Amino acid sequence: MDNIKTIEKIAYKQPAVIFNEFDPLKDEILRIIDNDGHVINEELFPELDDETVIKAYKSMLFARVADDMAVSFQRQGRMYTYPPINGQEAIQIAAGLIIREDDWLVPAFREMAIMLAKGVTLREIFLYYMGNEQGSNFSKAKHVLPICVPIASQLIHATGIGYSINYQKKDEVVFPYVGDGGTSEGDFSEALNFAGVWKVPVIFTIQNNQYAISFPVSGQTRSVNLAVKAVAFGLPGIKVDGNDFFAMYVAYKQAFDHARAGKGPVLIEALTYRKGAHTTSDDPSKYRTKEEEMEWDKTDPLQRLKKYIVRKGIWKEDEEKLIEEYKLEVEKQFTEAENFTPYPLEDVFQFMYVDTPDVLNIQKEDYKLYQNWKESRK
Repeated sequence: MDNIKTIEKIAYKQPAVIFNEFDPLKDEILRIIDNDGHVINEELFPELDDETVIKAYKSMLFARVADDMAVSFQRQGRMYTYPPINGQEAIQIAAGLIIREDDWLVPAFREMAIMLAKGVTLREIFLYYMGNEQGSNFSKAKHVLPICVPIASQLIHATGIGYSINYQKKDEVVFPYVGDGGTSEGDFSEALNFAGVWKVPVIFTIQNNQYAISFPVSGQTRSVNLAVKAVAFGLPGIKVDGNDFFAMYVAYKQAFDHARAGKGPVLIEALTYRKGAHTTSDDPSKYRTKEEEMEWDKTDPLQRLKKYIVRKGIWKEDEEKLIEEYKLEVEKQFTEAENFTPYPLEDVFQFMYVDTPDVLNIQKEDYKLYQNWKESRK
């Protein structure tokens, strides 16, 4: 898609180092536009040209359309459990403007937008959520790790990749993601600790969307915020309005420059809100109120950026027509995934060990029995 692109060189004015200006110990937050799209921090506003801002909005809109349709496909029984990203698009598209082809993306499981920005296709993402092993074979995307469902284990992988980059003296930066719940895992602390010790070029992003499944962030920690976790490990940390595209871009740009210059890792807490369910197996009405959802709706990242570009007079598109075009593209890629050549059952088991252990052979035989049972019921 032309609207999902990595932009490598964008001018930027840097009057101050934001990681020194916004102290997580004081619970200070980086914010550049308000909920109505007004610029409230002119000094830190990035020098992004109008074309880039419009492309960013289109990328966010495409991700929103694809996400809504993915939920619909799952509800139709055409795809397995899916984790919606609705409400978190600004974080990932801002990063998509910074991350380069040789940089590493280490996702958790709610990073569809930045995966698209890195070159992963929707067809591959759909294949993954259809249970097809080829959904993790990113044919056009370099240095993207597979989706990681175990909570926070991918952060240790990111630190290891960063260590390898330093060892090989390469010009690469690692972008791992985790949710607020993941900060309670031991892997989170271990990854940040050794990242700091080794001064690896890693930008850790906590997408604080307020809930780990049904558990609120207030039950995860007594810390004033999550960005403050960086202090104990000797890392720069910052709390950012994750629904403010410009604030996220500024944070990522300075974090990227810091890491690339050999100064070590950075921790970004992106304060946002998961507007949908944790996954399509979840019912958020069981643990949060409509009043809370309506309050967070006022901060919607697409609406904030849309109000900015409309007020500036740079939005000339017919959005309804654009959405219809996006729907056709999503439907096309989903159809390709549905019609993808089935993969052999052997492939699920044979690439894990040189000599397949008995426990996997038993699992394979059990699955063959299940397949035979399922076929006999037709």
